Amino acid sequence: EGRMVVLSLVLGLSEQDDFANIPDLQPTGTEPNQPNAQGDKRLPASGKAVNTAPVPGQTPQHDESDRKTEPRSSVSDLVNSLTSEMLMLSPGSEDDEGHDSSSRENLGRIQFSVGYNFQESTLTVKIMKAQELPAKDFSGTSDPFVKIYLLPDKKHKLETKVKRKNLNPHWNETFLFEGFPYEKVVQRVLYLQVLDYDRFSRNDPIGEVSIPLNKIDLTQMQTFWKDLKPCSDGSGSRGELLLSLCYNPSANSIVVNIIKARNLKAMDIGGTSDPYVKVWLMYKDKRVEKKKTVVMKRCLNPVFNESFAFDIPTERLRETTIVITVMDKDRLSRNDVIGKV
Repeated sequence: EGRMVVLSLVLGLSEQDDFANIPDLQPTGTEPNQPNAQGDKRLPASGKAVNTAPVPGQTPQHDESDRKTEPRSSVSDLVNSLTSEMLMLSPGSEDDEGHDSSSRENLGRIQFSVGYNFQESTLTVKIMKAQELPAKDFSGTSDPFVKIYLLPDKKHKLETKVKRKNLNPHWNETFLFEGFPYEKVVQRVLYLQVLDYDRFSRNDPIGEVSIPLNKIDLTQMQTFWKDLKPCSDGSGSRGELLLSLCYNPSANSIVVNIIKARNLKAMDIGGTSDPYVKVWLMYKDKRVEKKKTVVMKRCLNPVFNESFAFDIPTERLRETTIVITVMDKDRLSRNDVIGKV
């Protein structure tokens, strides 16, 4: 006899959802502004920021950091729980036909320098270059640029130039935060976000780096190589997804029913998205089978009501994972991840 679990999966969700009228399971087979013109930029209450073009040069030692693996939920855990629960979806990125999730996601790395001039009360940040960035465009390349923040202030940012069709860009741009007392600087976190510029939809995040400035010696310019990590994207709710699972031990099959989503994050310039859902069956961290729903055009509250059956022998259940990703379909660039679990 099958066992059903109803889940509301969260991409920054509210805790309530309408679980009434859940259908029975039936198994089926404004163009963004181009970043950065050179010249002075002034940031209110935090001094003047100046973007200059210094002389390129040094090649420091590489500093490798850990990369994160994708979060997943155990299928056996789900089918053994008969209560509804909320699961947090991570933003992440998704290679549509790409690598196994067992391999760590390589988002490339970035080289930059940072230092403080006590006489001039100036923080200097130099963005040098990046290497091995992932391709975000259909052409197999990206148009990367870097946003620079001093957190917790996210209202004001500085940006490098866009490097067209380049997965190993060199910027060599310097940004000066002038009139910044040292006691305030050490309370800030240097946050670098690498993005892929897109003329026809929102810019795609590639990766990020954060460094608390009280953790490094600012008395002289120091140069770092840092691996890019998936962007945390604290831009608010990504919406919610309602689905159900039913495992039938006698038939050695599990049915995933994608019911509906609501309040999805708008990924397109027009303030909407073209969502669809991908369901990956994983065994021992290897991708085995993929199913996906139809695309719902220009809809932030789509109703799918689609069911997908997967054959899973009982003895493999404990090592089986289901990865569910809500995507935004793009015609002119790679599809964007809205959220995943």
